Amino acid sequence: MSEPLPLRKAIERIHSGTMRVPGFQRRFIWEPTSAALLMDSIYKGFPFGSVLLWRTRTALKTEKELGGFELRPPEKDYPVDYVLDGQQRLTSIFSTFQTELTPIEENPEVWLPVYYDFEAEGDAQGTRFVALQESEIANAPDRYFPLNCFFDPVAFSSATKPLSVDRNVEIVKVQERFKEALIPVETFESEDRTSVAIVFERVNRMGVELTMFELLTAWTWSEDFDLQEKFLALAETFENFGFGSIGTDNDLMLRCCSAILQGDPAPESLVNINGTNVRASFEVVEKALGLAIDFVRTNLGIRHLKFMPYSAQLIPLAAFFSVRQSQPITNGERTVLLRWFWRSSFGHRYSGNPGRNIKRDVEAALELRNGTSTTLEDVAVDVNERFFTENQFNSRTVATKTMILLLASLKPKSFLSGQGVELDKVLAEPNRHEYHHCFPRSHLRKLPNPPTEKVTNCLANFAIISRAENRKISDRAPSVYRVDMPANIEAIKSGALLPDSLFRDDFSTFLEERTVLLVQAAKTLCGT
Repeated sequence: MSEPLPLRKAIERIHSGTMRVPGFQRRFIWEPTSAALLMDSIYKGFPFGSVLLWRTRTALKTEKELGGFELRPPEKDYPVDYVLDGQQRLTSIFSTFQTELTPIEENPEVWLPVYYDFEAEGDAQGTRFVALQESEIANAPDRYFPLNCFFDPVAFSSATKPLSVDRNVEIVKVQERFKEALIPVETFESEDRTSVAIVFERVNRMGVELTMFELLTAWTWSEDFDLQEKFLALAETFENFGFGSIGTDNDLMLRCCSAILQGDPAPESLVNINGTNVRASFEVVEKALGLAIDFVRTNLGIRHLKFMPYSAQLIPLAAFFSVRQSQPITNGERTVLLRWFWRSSFGHRYSGNPGRNIKRDVEAALELRNGTSTTLEDVAVDVNERFFTENQFNSRTVATKTMILLLASLKPKSFLSGQGVELDKVLAEPNRHEYHHCFPRSHLRKLPNPPTEKVTNCLANFAIISRAENRKISDRAPSVYRVDMPANIEAIKSGALLPDSLFRDDFSTFLEERTVLLVQAAKTLCGT
């Protein structure tokens, strides 16, 4: 145990740049109320935990801000102390008392000034320390005293002048408590970066448990490799292809990385790999993800991650493309992958607790790519009429996304012009503007015995129809808006699986006949 650190000294060392936050640390996550409670614990002399510092001779290339403050460069090359444990407490202490630096961004959800409340209950359970916005103290300036002047004699003297004698005496005693408070410190000296990551991981596991992403960021970190930065770089790379959000979905990225590097989608499996090997193999991860995205764009027309029925479907695909990356996919492999995709989509394979199924599919995808016997397409699925009649259109659901992709696979034509639909536009950003009722809802509502909203909004009554065309169709019956369509509509009908009953205004028969056509198309895609 090193010598305990007075609060003033800790603030000075952070100001001078000799106490810093390493790049592999988690971000500052405490709410302002937590900082206020810490002040209460310090004031009452309650234990508030020690701080673990890593002392090194050279500053790191990758660092984090301390809370919302960008720290100054170290005034000296040695020593530099990096916070391995206690970042939330040190950040709260520094943010509460420092007066020299301005936060990078003012955000009341992240940080608020802490005040001493003269009128609050001062017992063991209650606290006199509160985090408030300036507007909240405007009507009671004598009630709240700012803690940020405690270590600035001039500011403290100025702030105490308006106070009564009693409150002046009271706040001086409070100030003395903080001036005398000590932070317990342990210092770990080492130039071995691997040992530092291990210490960081173990210490944090014994306290507030790290997320797997935070753990692996520390586990794989080096001065030239930051997992968080790598993921963000991938997000920028894939943004142009509509898949930028994959790089900001840490859980999905970790599962893809695990499947690619370990053949196991559980992120925990990455801990069994030496961090050096993860860094050395990350190029394989980048390429496998790129090939997986290219596959769904080329073969399924998907232009946005949100159009994937399950984002987790990228995991087996990424595993598949992690092997023999220089060799193109064969037609046989493509057929198996597509059948698996459609069966897993229509069968809701990854709903609920999908861990076991994802792992099985990763293993089977690797078997397929390695040329051994595979069970990837052996996914049980029973596509029947209920899928299209009982599921309502909602662009966020698996069933609706699957329906949209099915319709897109038919190379649909514009309802009114007969021109080919621009699928790049339709499948680029999920919304309801390009999908509308074949039987307009407002028309069905005017019938003597209108169907229920559930029936009206079922998948079987939807097609790819642009917002502009839907406005022209308005509330007209199909037989009426038929006059605005080309004379020959066979291509339009086949591209949207429209039975003739649509234009006889027979809604009940239309649903039955179109559902049959949709089921047949789905079974063809699934290979059943």
